[in-house]
Amino acid sequence: MAETKREIERKYESDDSGLPDLTGAAGVASVLDQGVAELDATYYDTSDLRLAAASITLRRRTGGSDAGWHLKLPVAVGVRDEIRAPLSDTVPDELAGLVRSRVREGQLVPVVRLRSARDVRLLLDAEGRLLAEASVDAVRADRLFGGEGRAQWTEIEVELADGGDPALLDKLDKRLRKAGVRPSKSASKLARALAETAPRKKRAKARTKAAAEAAGAGRKGSDKEPVTAGDHVLAYVRAQRDAILALDPAVRQDAEDAVHDMRVATRRLRSTFRSFRKVLDRGVTDPIGVELKWLAGELGVGRDQEVLAERLGAGLEDVPHTLVSGPVAERLQTWAKAQHHGSRSRLLGVLDSARYLTLLDALDAFVADPPLRKAAEGKPAKVLAKAVRKDLGKVSDLVERAMAEPPGRDRDEGLHEARKKTKRTRYAAETATPAIGGRAKALAKSMKSLQSLLGEHQDSVMARQTLRELSAVAHAAGESAFTYGLLYGREERRAELVEKELPTAWERISGAAEV
Repeated sequence: MAETKREIERKYESDDSGLPDLTGAAGVASVLDQGVAELDATYYDTSDLRLAAASITLRRRTGGSDAGWHLKLPVAVGVRDEIRAPLSDTVPDELAGLVRSRVREGQLVPVVRLRSARDVRLLLDAEGRLLAEASVDAVRADRLFGGEGRAQWTEIEVELADGGDPALLDKLDKRLRKAGVRPSKSASKLARALAETAPRKKRAKARTKAAAEAAGAGRKGSDKEPVTAGDHVLAYVRAQRDAILALDPAVRQDAEDAVHDMRVATRRLRSTFRSFRKVLDRGVTDPIGVELKWLAGELGVGRDQEVLAERLGAGLEDVPHTLVSGPVAERLQTWAKAQHHGSRSRLLGVLDSARYLTLLDALDAFVADPPLRKAAEGKPAKVLAKAVRKDLGKVSDLVERAMAEPPGRDRDEGLHEARKKTKRTRYAAETATPAIGGRAKALAKSMKSLQSLLGEHQDSVMARQTLRELSAVAHAAGESAFTYGLLYGREERRAELVEKELPTAWERISGAAEV
């Protein structure tokens, strides 16, 4: 079974002088010498280095206290989540699954072997508690695939102890810099090894590119500042594609909010395709949109059940115990667990499916060669604002039409449609914000407020539907259905309050909404 550890560290260049004395810095009372450990790690990647491109490392390491398989996923600069699995001859299935969205139909092969002599020092406070671990690593790198030769260097690594304050590293950094130690130019040992053992032509090209960028020239593609309407739309699309890929491992690990966040990214993408049809060729975007809708639906199965279970549980807690008749809490818990287990298994199957991986390929192809229409070359403020106003008009029509219906199913469905169009307008305004500025930002905020209000109504609709089903099951089992009816009535009242508030809220929002 794999375990996860948050790794917060800094890397520095090192010379023959080794590690400076850190005693007295940042509360370090003593430095304990742990001796030298011999580490031997083989790094795996695809032949075109997809993991390295995403700052992900996968290695099999022997030696030291944590021999085994290590998968490192980036969190922020200097922060990674390290997922560990026991030592074995082949890549563990669990770790392979966590990089499947990157590897897809490719194969993981050994690309670099790193052998390090690690001189380890423990930095302790006055009470002997571990603050951080500092090491001087003498590294030898051998390229195994896609490159040539060997590289050698020495570096200093300072890693924060579990649960430590990251500010400690800032204080240690000052001491190290004062001693003449400079931060490493490479984010990781693997990144440095790949750069220094790349084929000669690639190394020369990389040096030329770096020099050009340092001079402010040669910036293109995703690096350039958005200029046209198409640039702004593509920047938003690219950000959502990247979010889906980055969230995939977290969804597989059932991390908090990961499913919700991935679902939002898929919805943002689909909404962008629909809102900016004057910018993007719908002959290309429509088929991708169909697949995004499918993925959002699959992600929603588990997420919607989670939200609903929390709502019903909270509602029951507010009921006086004298009004709780029968094993209502137990039945709700059984229902929630069964729903979660079933949706969880289904979702993992979706993420491993050929359909999902094909969608990721399609998104990559879209970003690499975007199908832009003539309007993409237009001025962002004009083109994007027009699209946003069009979406806003649709929201207005849907809200007015829904509220004209009598309370009941037709109104519920109409308000649900209005909620979906509200999200679309919000995402369109987000796309336009870098180009238009404060007006678009304000509209996005207003649409988020309206979305929350309409979401409360839809949640009530779904809660009442579930309560009807649960009460029928309880009745069939010979239990009292009284409490389910009480909860149903409360949910009905919550929906009525939203409907009563909506006209005033919409008047206020629409009056302030201009782009």
